[in-house]
Amino acid sequence: MKSRFLFLAGLLWFSGCAHLQNQTAEKMKAPDKKFYIFLCFGQSNMEGFPGIEQQDKGPVADRLQMLATVDFPNLSRTNGNWYPAIPPLCRPSSGLCPADYFGRTLVASLPPDIKVGIVNVSVAGCKIELFEKTNYQAYASTAAPWMKNIIKAYGENPYQHLVDVAKLAQKAGVIKGILLHQGESNTGDKQWPNKVKGVYENLLQDLNLRAEDVPLIAGELVNADQKGACASMNKIIADLPKTIPTAHIVSSAGCTSLPDHLHFTAAGYRELGSRYAQVMLPLLGYKFAEPR
Repeated sequence: MKSRFLFLAGLLWFSGCAHLQNQTAEKMKAPDKKFYIFLCFGQSNMEGFPGIEQQDKGPVADRLQMLATVDFPNLSRTNGNWYPAIPPLCRPSSGLCPADYFGRTLVASLPPDIKVGIVNVSVAGCKIELFEKTNYQAYASTAAPWMKNIIKAYGENPYQHLVDVAKLAQKAGVIKGILLHQGESNTGDKQWPNKVKGVYENLLQDLNLRAEDVPLIAGELVNADQKGACASMNKIIADLPKTIPTAHIVSSAGCTSLPDHLHFTAAGYRELGSRYAQVMLPLLGYKFAEPR
């Protein structure tokens, strides 16, 4: 009887030790340095305007993943988990966005052992003020009810939500860049570059990142050649690198728009997203290759 007791006690001790070792190993597991993470934020064009064409719904490379930043009930996606990056990437009601073909272009151009992860937290119609770390509430309180519903989906604080999901992503990989498409709601605001700088620097600080390692890639709004309703803002966006030395601008020239002259067509998003990647690739040390 005594020997049986000792045997069981030893078995329990061994099982407990094994469990602790597994927990320790999991905690010590380093992020995959070949899993490149890209944070995306902005307003409706970075969300992706509703409407995803059939050619965009097919399977994507296993190396291209998206982190669900909210629940997608109809797609069986749960907030905080990784999934194949098939649109929508932002929220269930959003559509194709620049991050889609940014990611597809990257995986077509990067070595096959490198994975790409997209983390998108965007709010249709919002000013850049909504992503300010300390002043967002003053702006959010004035938002229309439909926008407040989106803000609520992000825990009432889109900036903090972006930080929280970015920290989760950092457990899996390494943040290599931040993508921005925003400005329609700030058209004519000459302080916009300084406001963006504040958001960018807060993200770097809160995520323990260095600007030289994590450039900011900002896209132009619908261009004047498409009769863009907010095309005048592109002159202000062009000044962003003067305020943020590690910022780079993506041209929207020729990217087709919808009749509202505010949102891009699916073809426009494909081209714009590819251009984001073409700007990012040299910063990563690689050349552009056409997606297959």
